[in-house]
Amino acid sequence: MGKCKTAILGASGYTGAEAVRLVLAHPNLDLRVLTGNRYAGQAYGSVYPHLAHLGLPDLVKWQDVDWNGIEVVFACLPHGASEEVISQILHPGLKVIDLSADFRLKNADVYARTYKREHTSRSLLDKAVYGLTEFARDDLRTAQLVACPGCYPTASLLAILPGLELIDPDEIIIDAKSGVSGAGRKQSQALIYPEVAEGAHPYALGAHRHGPEIDEKLSIATEQSVSVSFTPHLIPMNRGMIATVYVKLKSGSTVEDLRARYVERYAREPFVFVEENGIVPHTR
Repeated sequence: MGKCKTAILGASGYTGAEAVRLVLAHPNLDLRVLTGNRYAGQAYGSVYPHLAHLGLPDLVKWQDVDWNGIEVVFACLPHGASEEVISQILHPGLKVIDLSADFRLKNADVYARTYKREHTSRSLLDKAVYGLTEFARDDLRTAQLVACPGCYPTASLLAILPGLELIDPDEIIIDAKSGVSGAGRKQSQALIYPEVAEGAHPYALGAHRHGPEIDEKLSIATEQSVSVSFTPHLIPMNRGMIATVYVKLKSGSTVEDLRARYVERYAREPFVFVEENGIVPHTR
C-alpha cells in the first residue's frame, strides 16, 4: 500500500506548522501540498527557517491546487474560513481532518451563538465525526470529515469521561491553563512578550468558545443537560496546557474506584498516561 498524498491547508500558521512536523514523521503520509494564501509563492523555509533544509513544497493558494490528486487534507484554517474551503474541495476520494472549530459542535444554533456567525455548511455537520480518538475510534475509521476537538476540550474531556458514572455531572469545575501559542500567530498586543512574561491571568470568563463544546459532549455522553464551570488562563510559556478538574463523587463511590476506571480505560491507549499515585503531571 502506497503512502497517502497529503495536503495541509493553512500551513503558515502555528497549527499548520505542527501539522507539517507530524505529517513528516508519519510513515504512511506523503506531503505534497502546503497552502498559505498570504505567503503564496514563497518557500516554506522563509516562514519557518528551522524547516528550510527539508525540501518542502513552496506555499501556494488553495484555489490553485488540484484537489482531485489529494487523498488526505489537514485543514488548519481559522473557523469560518475552514468550512468555506472544505465545502469546495471535498470529493469522494478525500478525507479531511479539520483542526478549526467549524464542525465540532453538532448544534448549528449553538455554533452561531458561540462563534457569532451562521454555519453555511450545515449538511456537513451530520457527516463530521468528533475526533476525540480514545472515544470515537470505530467511527473515525470510516469518517470522511473529522472535527478535531479544541485544545481545552481535549484536556478536559479526557480527564472527565472515564469517570462520568461515578461523579455528579452537575458539579464539574475545570481550571485550565494554556501557553501563548494556543492563541495562534495573529498579531496582538496582549500576546507580545512584555505583556505575557512573568504573569498569568484568566480570560473570557463565562464566555470562552470551548465551554459550549465541553458542555455538548458531556451532555451527549450522559444523555442529560450538562453545564460545567470552566475558567481558562493564559500563562507565560510558548506551548502546553494543563487542566485541573474538580468533581463531586456520587454516594458510595471512592477515589480508588475513580482511579481504577482511568487505569482500565486508558490501559491500551498510546497517547494517554495515568500517573502513579503521588506523581503529578507537568507541562514540560
